[in-house]
Amino acid sequence: MDTRKLGRQGLEVSALGLGCMGMSDFYGSRDEAESVATINRALDLGVTFLDTADMYGVGANEELIGRVVRQRREWVVVATKFGNVRGADGSFRGVNGSADYVRQACDASLKRLGLDVIDLYYQHRVDPNVPIEETVGAMADLVTAGKVRYLGLSEASPATIRRAHAVHPITALQTEYSLWTRDPEDDILPTVRELGIGFVPYSPLGRGFLTGQFTSPDDLAADDSRRNHPRFQGDAFAKNLDLVTAVEAIAADKACTPAQLALAWVLAQGDDIVPIPGTKRRTYLEDNLGALEVKLDAADLRRIDAVLPPGMATGTRYPAASMAAIDQ
Repeated sequence: MDTRKLGRQGLEVSALGLGCMGMSDFYGSRDEAESVATINRALDLGVTFLDTADMYGVGANEELIGRVVRQRREWVVVATKFGNVRGADGSFRGVNGSADYVRQACDASLKRLGLDVIDLYYQHRVDPNVPIEETVGAMADLVTAGKVRYLGLSEASPATIRRAHAVHPITALQTEYSLWTRDPEDDILPTVRELGIGFVPYSPLGRGFLTGQFTSPDDLAADDSRRNHPRFQGDAFAKNLDLVTAVEAIAADKACTPAQLALAWVLAQGDDIVPIPGTKRRTYLEDNLGALEVKLDAADLRRIDAVLPPGMATGTRYPAASMAAIDQ
């Protein structure tokens, strides 16, 4: 497995990570046995970077990962997040970035994971009511206390990133980035590269849309949260299928799957980028890892840019309420 460095503080991880959210929440039914098998298979194949958050399954995802990782801890990098607050019933209760909450959330995550230290600890969403200096200051205290090794932010604006990095070095920024979400190219990527911060794209497969597995919204389970996303609805869905057709055509020429092409494109955007495609099935995991063998030359990248330039996707990437919670 190829490895890549995130940030300048010494963190090195597999070139592809594994997003574990869907194993416990949001994307339809759960199969814990298959999820455990998927995590173990990822580790067997050299994936060292696992991504979770305290909100996924209201803590259940951290517990799931912890049961596997505790048996193989010596070479696994565990990233988790705090800040999105949910009730025991799963209801969303806003964002909390206060110093007291940072400490409480970290202790709760460590307990669920069954670990002594979190390798990479992200603020999941920026709290508009708490200065970022207070939040990151509390996170820095966790590093001093030995509870956290490296710090990260998620969906933070360039201005917030700069303020946070001035308090304590930020190792990684996690933000959505894919062939149909190229917004970070404008300001985010230049900022993190200037500061020496690694970039971790989540949903690098467009929440599965770019893999070609969906032909209509009805392909999604009734309880799949993607049904609420504008890009998966109505006319937007139909228009976005044209993007998938373009991906499929190029993938066919490269003798790879659409998922592999989409991930290879993200990987080709820089050695400081580590995508974390999510899956809860071994079949998709192994297909995703095949992207590491797909080499895109300059001509391939120009062809992709010609048919999938920035702004091609129809619809916002989240429903209105979730878009409003993203730091601008």
